[in-house]
Amino acid sequence: MQTIVNKTFEEISLGDVASVDRALQASDLRAFAAAFGDADLLGASDAGQGASGIVTAIMTGLVATALPGPGSLVLATSLWIKGALPIGEPMTTQLVVREKLADLGVIKLDGQCADASGRIVAKAMLEVQVPTTRQQRQLPEHRLEGLFQRCRSLKPMLMGVVHPCSLEALAGAVDAAKAGLIKPVLFGPPDEIRRIAEVGRLDVASFHFVAADSPEDSALKAAMAAGAGDVGALMKGSLHSDVLLHAVMQKETKLRIGRLISHCAMVSAPTYARRFVITDVALNIAPDTEQKRDICQNAIGFARALGIETPKVAVLAAVEMVRTKMAASLDGAILAKMADRRQIVGGVVDGPLDLDAAVDASAARIKKISSPVAGLADVLIVPNIEAGNMVYKNLAFMADAQTAGLVIGARAPIILTSRADSAASRCFSAAAAVLYADALKRDPTILQPEIAE
Repeated sequence: MQTIVNKTFEEISLGDVASVDRALQASDLRAFAAAFGDADLLGASDAGQGASGIVTAIMTGLVATALPGPGSLVLATSLWIKGALPIGEPMTTQLVVREKLADLGVIKLDGQCADASGRIVAKAMLEVQVPTTRQQRQLPEHRLEGLFQRCRSLKPMLMGVVHPCSLEALAGAVDAAKAGLIKPVLFGPPDEIRRIAEVGRLDVASFHFVAADSPEDSALKAAMAAGAGDVGALMKGSLHSDVLLHAVMQKETKLRIGRLISHCAMVSAPTYARRFVITDVALNIAPDTEQKRDICQNAIGFARALGIETPKVAVLAAVEMVRTKMAASLDGAILAKMADRRQIVGGVVDGPLDLDAAVDASAARIKKISSPVAGLADVLIVPNIEAGNMVYKNLAFMADAQTAGLVIGARAPIILTSRADSAASRCFSAAAAVLYADALKRDPTILQPEIAE
């Protein structure tokens, strides 16, 4: 949870500044167009009022969260669009206090948006009624840019990039390095990787190379390095997932801890006010109850590492009642009781819950479900890979959700990238790996908690 606190009129001085960095995506424009009916944007034109609406929303959001903060009221806004908004690159939005009207309790703010080069793309003037009393809000974290903010205090992590012999795979590592998240160690044929970098105009001059002859050789050498602590995490390149995971499973790599490894994805959907974890959408096909216990424990550790202190876990089924002929509902009840008996620790587990009751408090209330998880779920445990994969891809490709995914349950996290993953998703996953690896160093119970046997 985030705690935001306002400033009262007396606490505000001329020249006070608030700013926020945001990398707009094409999906942001589509979402705005769909919500407000911008015909030009819906028709895939560069024209239209989308820029005005998005800039106004960012600036008024900054008023509501930072200057002055909760309880503020925007009275008037004047806006000038100076150029095209940057897409896929950082845009800095800034507000500066220009004037204070003491008799009205109003401040006037100058606003501007600038791209990464410093070019001004929008300017604004805002009049804001300042709250007279101290106010604060507790807000669940939502967008995944917060992962980058958490990484700012950490050093870039050595990450083994396994056989990055495609432009997409290599670009993912380069982007994460540019963001200051990782220092890539490239496992694969150096000449081939350098040729790909030259074709794609990617700078890999500062990266360390470990020569390997084949995908299998790259995977084994990278897994051995992760097991020895020479790299803090692994990122899949252009090899098949089963080749990388086969190497991870080998005893000599020392990566296994005796628990099932599973995939966790953190998701931020525009229409849901809190980010959440969904698992397992990519690895375990039809897990049994015992395997779901490990999946649940892995997910709790993942959520804790990424900033959710006590995750609320919903074990999903098609209904919220236990039905003996529906295995998923039985698993939900069993896992909830296992958590009661401390066979699963670190979170609050309840099930079975259907998806609407898990994420919507109104639905849970209508169905008369009394649960500490219903309507507030931080983690969704799906019945099988088909259900999870479809929900995940529906959110990512049809609902413009942000995603960050890791394979966890081993001594080092693994980024299991897909060819269809966006550049933003790859960077979010790299940030998640950095935070997860750092959390393991500080608190080993995230990976190996003390549970009742």
